Amino acid sequence: MPLKSYFQDISRTSPLAATPRGRVRLGVIVWHLGWSAVTLAALLGLLLLPASPKVLGALVVAALPGVSAIFLLTRDSHRARQILVWIWGVACLIAIGLTGGIFGPLAAWAAAPMAAAVALNQRRLILLGATLSVTTTLFAILLSLTRLIGLPDLVESFWLSSLATVTLVSGFGLALLPALRVRTELAKGAEDDRARFLKLLSEQPHLIVALDEEGRLISAHGEAPSGLDMPTLMKHGLVVCAHVPDRLPLMQAIDEARLNGRAEVGFMPHAALDHYVRLSLRRGHDGRLYGVLIDASLQHAREDALETARFEAENLNQGKSRFLASMSHELRTPLNAVIGFSDIMRQQLFGPMSDKYTEYAQLIWESGQHVLDLVNDVLDMSKIEAQRYELSLETFDAREPVSGALRLIFTAAHDKGVTVRSVLPPMPVEVVADKRALKQMCLNLLSNAVKFTPRGGSVTLILSDAGVDGIDVQITDTGIGIAAEDLQRLGKPYEQTGSMEQRAMGTGLGLSLVQALAGLHKGRMSLESEPGKGTSVSLFLPIAAHSDQPELPLRPPAAPEEARVAVSNETPRPLEDRLYTPPDLSGNDFVIRPPKS
Repeated sequence: MPLKSYFQDISRTSPLAATPRGRVRLGVIVWHLGWSAVTLAALLGLLLLPASPKVLGALVVAALPGVSAIFLLTRDSHRARQILVWIWGVACLIAIGLTGGIFGPLAAWAAAPMAAAVALNQRRLILLGATLSVTTTLFAILLSLTRLIGLPDLVESFWLSSLATVTLVSGFGLALLPALRVRTELAKGAEDDRARFLKLLSEQPHLIVALDEEGRLISAHGEAPSGLDMPTLMKHGLVVCAHVPDRLPLMQAIDEARLNGRAEVGFMPHAALDHYVRLSLRRGHDGRLYGVLIDASLQHAREDALETARFEAENLNQGKSRFLASMSHELRTPLNAVIGFSDIMRQQLFGPMSDKYTEYAQLIWESGQHVLDLVNDVLDMSKIEAQRYELSLETFDAREPVSGALRLIFTAAHDKGVTVRSVLPPMPVEVVADKRALKQMCLNLLSNAVKFTPRGGSVTLILSDAGVDGIDVQITDTGIGIAAEDLQRLGKPYEQTGSMEQRAMGTGLGLSLVQALAGLHKGRMSLESEPGKGTSVSLFLPIAAHSDQPELPLRPPAAPEEARVAVSNETPRPLEDRLYTPPDLSGNDFVIRPPKS
């Protein structure tokens, strides 16, 4: 063990910082005073010979460094200790010079500065002490060569040689004791820390392993996961412990950790295939791989259960969509016949009927239209959920489908006594979108607005060009509004709000269909409402293509009044598409009002 390992600098970050500073300083002072006491005792003994003045002066000078250590009681710092070591070097040089130099009896004291530095127990001071000892030796050699000062007599030389030997040997021995004690305390503390660390590793709930580059075990601490064969792990390594199909991913994870520094993998132990172990690997600075083995059987089982549940839910959802699509097609065929023939009967195209039968035909036609609307919504929603709904993109004026939806809602609004207002741009708003889908979205939103607006209320539609971003369709009503807790549910398939009578009028697919169609266009729908004050729905579609040319022919602007009012008494022709729009309602802005009672 190197000698420097026995000496530690006393600092706030060193282990010696835990030692009381007063005790360390007191030990240094006692060592120095002991040196001075022995030197002064020898001085008193030599006075009885009597000794020469040079010898007595050398002993007095040699005792001064020991006495100088007393100032450490009031001021102890690294600089103060450096000064003390310098005093030792100068004093020993003078003492050796007064007794004949390197050939004199006190020549051994050339090593005294280093002994004092060892007693101070600081590495930098030991280096300084060694330097001063070498310098003192060189100066002592020069003094001996000049022969300026003679050697003491034989008796004095004997006693001085004995004093130098005793003080130097005992001084070094006593100086090393504190360093050895500190080293012992440090070693014991390190051993205690190691024992506590090993205990912590052994008692933690996972298995921590150190592996070589081939996956062979170097060391292991902790509790092994259930099902992991520890004898096999200790003897053959980690890869052999895994189930055969999992060995290749495990070896790939080891290679990845060795190359990239980290990797994670899961495997089933070959001894317990109903268990699952997760391994996290990290590459250490020494090139070894360190990993943590965790029993992830419960988590893996939950993940498998969730995956199975998700797969089953997807299958059920697809089955539901297929069933609804099939049933919708089966229902539309007879409905077309019911609607068509009831339309012929209610218009009395093949001859007059009694008022009662005409009323019955009207009810049949309205009920058929209602059921057909529901079936169409279900069919469209099932296509969207099954990801089979295809948009038919074309370039058109967005005002056309919006106006068409407004005209279609006329009858329902007129019968209920709800005023429908619209504000459309005077210039064409060209878009690239699915024309039928845009009309369907506006119709669904208008239908909901009219449905939940009481008699005397109003519904307003505003179409605006949002610039390069797209178009905005905003529909606002003065209806009953929607509670905050119900807003969170709206937009989901088959979710409805309102009274039982209102719920019976639909399937809860209107808003969800609008939201889905907007999503297919990469647009969005937002809903704001307050109970008792009405609802506002905003539909944004990022699909606008602008045109600076007005539509031809374009009607002249209306007079400065509220808006145009147009009422059509025409009825759709029999068996014609239910989205028929009368030609005289094609204005830019219009208001549909119920008749005055």
